[in-house]
Amino acid sequence: MARVKGGLNAKKKHNRVLKLAKGYRGARSKQYRVAKQSVMRALASAYAGRKEKKRQFRQLWIARINAAARMNGLSYSRFMFGLKQGNIILNRKVLADMAVNDAEGFTALCDAAKKNL
Repeated sequence: MARVKGGLNAKKKHNRVLKLAKGYRGARSKQYRVAKQSVMRALASAYAGRKEKKRQFRQLWIARINAAARMNGLSYSRFMFGLKQGNIILNRKVLADMAVNDAEGFTALCDAAKKNL
């Protein structure tokens, strides 16, 4: 049986990594060994960043809801507790959007929350 050399597969693997490292500075985009380390770290950071983005948006929504609730004489926690007591189920994304774009509707929610406290 003839001997099989693995050169083609190794070349494909190297090229795949080097393609991902395109635009990196210096040896990080030229040499496979260095590029592989950089790409692995970049992919790990990208994964973590996708999780972090969700946290940051939730933080932003809470800040917006808190600011709007305080304009209506409530703190964030009392506002959310009042909504929960009144069985008003809206997520923070929708509440934050209402706080910015629909002040009258948000004021109505604040009044409902105050009534349920």
